[in-house]
Amino acid sequence: MPVLEQYCCVSVQGWIASVRGGSFSSQGKHITSSCSLVAFNTDQAGGMVGLTSVNAASDGKWTVTQISCHADLVTDLDFSPFDDYLLATCSADETVKLWRVCDPAQDQCSDAEVTLSPADGRLELVLFHPAASELLAVASVRGLQVWDVTRDTALTGKHTPVCARFSLVFSYFTLMHLCLQMRQQEVRLWDSRKLSSSLTDLSLLLSVSHCLTDLSTRGTALVPKLALDVSCCEVLRLLQLTDNFIVPISYQVPRKDFHADLYPDTVGHTPAMTAEDWWKGENKQVLTSPSSKFRHIQGAVLHRDTHITNLRGLHLTTPGECDGFCANGQRVAVPLAIAGGQIAVFELSQPGKLPDTALPTIQNSVNVADFCWDPFDTHKLVVAGDDAKIRVWQIPKGGLTETLTEPECVLRGHTEKIYSIKFHPHASGLLASSSYDLTVRLWNLGTGEEVKRLSGHQDQIFGIAWSPDGKLLATVCKDGKVRLYDPRKSTLPIQEGPGPEGHRGARVVWVCDGKYLLVSGFDSRSERQLYLFSAESLASGSVASVPADVSPSTLIPFYDSDTSVLILTGKGDTRVYTYEILPEAPYFMECSSFHSSEPHKGLCFLPKTECDVRDVEVARAIRLGKSTIEPVAFRVPRVKKEFFQDDVFPETAVWWEASLTAAAWLSGSNGQHRKISLQPKDMMPVSEAPKEVPVRKYLPSSVYLEEKTDEQKKEELLSAMVAKLGNREDPLPQASCEGVDEDEWVSEELTTHTHTPQMIHDTL
Repeated sequence: MPVLEQYCCVSVQGWIASVRGGSFSSQGKHITSSCSLVAFNTDQAGGMVGLTSVNAASDGKWTVTQISCHADLVTDLDFSPFDDYLLATCSADETVKLWRVCDPAQDQCSDAEVTLSPADGRLELVLFHPAASELLAVASVRGLQVWDVTRDTALTGKHTPVCARFSLVFSYFTLMHLCLQMRQQEVRLWDSRKLSSSLTDLSLLLSVSHCLTDLSTRGTALVPKLALDVSCCEVLRLLQLTDNFIVPISYQVPRKDFHADLYPDTVGHTPAMTAEDWWKGENKQVLTSPSSKFRHIQGAVLHRDTHITNLRGLHLTTPGECDGFCANGQRVAVPLAIAGGQIAVFELSQPGKLPDTALPTIQNSVNVADFCWDPFDTHKLVVAGDDAKIRVWQIPKGGLTETLTEPECVLRGHTEKIYSIKFHPHASGLLASSSYDLTVRLWNLGTGEEVKRLSGHQDQIFGIAWSPDGKLLATVCKDGKVRLYDPRKSTLPIQEGPGPEGHRGARVVWVCDGKYLLVSGFDSRSERQLYLFSAESLASGSVASVPADVSPSTLIPFYDSDTSVLILTGKGDTRVYTYEILPEAPYFMECSSFHSSEPHKGLCFLPKTECDVRDVEVARAIRLGKSTIEPVAFRVPRVKKEFFQDDVFPETAVWWEASLTAAAWLSGSNGQHRKISLQPKDMMPVSEAPKEVPVRKYLPSSVYLEEKTDEQKKEELLSAMVAKLGNREDPLPQASCEGVDEDEWVSEELTTHTHTPQMIHDTL
């Protein structure tokens, strides 16, 4: 392994303002972080907790909000290691509360999800178990208690006097409290198997809190590894809480591109056991996140020159079964909040600011229930209305130049309002629709006739999805069932099984070459969840599930069958989730999330041919904001971009071309899409790239360091750092490092922030 020289980056522009740090009069952390959110003590009246996001919005700003949590001072707080949005707080009011928080820009819940009353006086510390779900340790000056929050009961309690200052450490197997003497500040290293004496100790100088900035430190938090910015080789990030700011302190390895060797597998988000299992004596560790080529996928809004701006009068309250807007490779359709169900159509080839004058629209005559583009005809838009009719519109070449009032045809048959519509993936002109009349109907657009009517639902049909081969149709229903139909053989379901317990909405999509159904829905507590069902055995229930967060909107899934990457977001969300789906355990592999600066209407994904493969762009979406249409690129960080990354760009199916007609499918035929390569002719596949043999030019520094005392090492490091600050003409750090090619390092001189020699000495 090469010696990696890290550097600390503190930029005033990155400080989170509008922060008022809370009281020092508690033993707790004062600030804590999950992969998504930061919670901190604030000096607002009462038991207030401040909340902000880990990463800034795309405009570089943070939203900071406050939550009223307790009747008295909040003494400690901790995020669940398995749920970014589950926050535990304890207080001087002698209660512990669990909060289901959401993104700072959204309205926070005013009621705690769980309230515990340990009856142990003023509470000082609270800590989640690192491996067991729903297991919480609580400490007061009188002693310790361990709680199973699912049962609102204490599993154990130990009332023994504790020192004035102490901390909790939850190992995977045991709970310990560590006492700190007040005579001097020191850190000690202990072997948990032998607590009779410490292995070593290190005295700390009183000025240690001033080593990073000139501001007084109220607390620090470590950002979880999964939230680090790997594109700049960030290996560690601290959050320093001061009187008026939260200061992100980033530790980075100065290299030009992403390097996988810096990021070994880290612990995942799935608990290893339940609280009850742990109490019965089980000892398990959380599995590390398996290596995924898409673990560090990055979403980014493209340049403003590609945006369509000045959108006005958008309809922001479309039904939950509708995606809210739809796009293909050429144009975007957006419903307007104008009487008559009007729809605006914008050409992606014509970005820029829209005029303030009225635009030509489609006058659908009734409110839009759902709508979608024909996948095989970029000019054909199909719209389902409140009047139980489906209208087919033909957009002129070049886009709308005048208002359309007459559809190409109207499909009549449903007796009540339509929920959703979906085109067949292979057969041209074959459409499925679901309705309040509890039926799913198939239509032949060529003849304008209903060709099949499926029944068996007992309540509202939340979502429908065709299988990848086009043979089967899946539905998820408010009656708590997931169903599977073979429409050419039976009008009744051939399989059904238990679906999500929540009744707020759900979506379904096929994954893993049609072997599984993925359902995004809600659990019994109205929390958003993802469920995976075997398509061969729906009756067995879900084979795996993962929690998302709390939000009223249903997560809308997009699945890329080439990469098995699942991307989800909801209408009104600011976060976009990404997972790689596996056909075996652990099934869900969480990847990096994308955060937008403002709530969006949603995302619509474009054909793979729209991706810039030279920039390792594996998916491209259109994001609809309050007044803008913005392209979003999802890229995989790679070093050798001069090669075609064929491991993430297999041959892709040409799903935008039909493989058979509706009549042929109805008569029993099945189609299959042809596949094409996305490899540019002037790029060599990375799998065929010449292998480079690493050559170590020098002995590792450990050979020399092992021969020196600790004091010699400290003095040499201090001298080197002081010299670096004093001489800007010194060579770059990479000049003396082994094992890394020169072209892998950042060529610019690193910016040195305000760090005095005394500060450096204090740090050491």
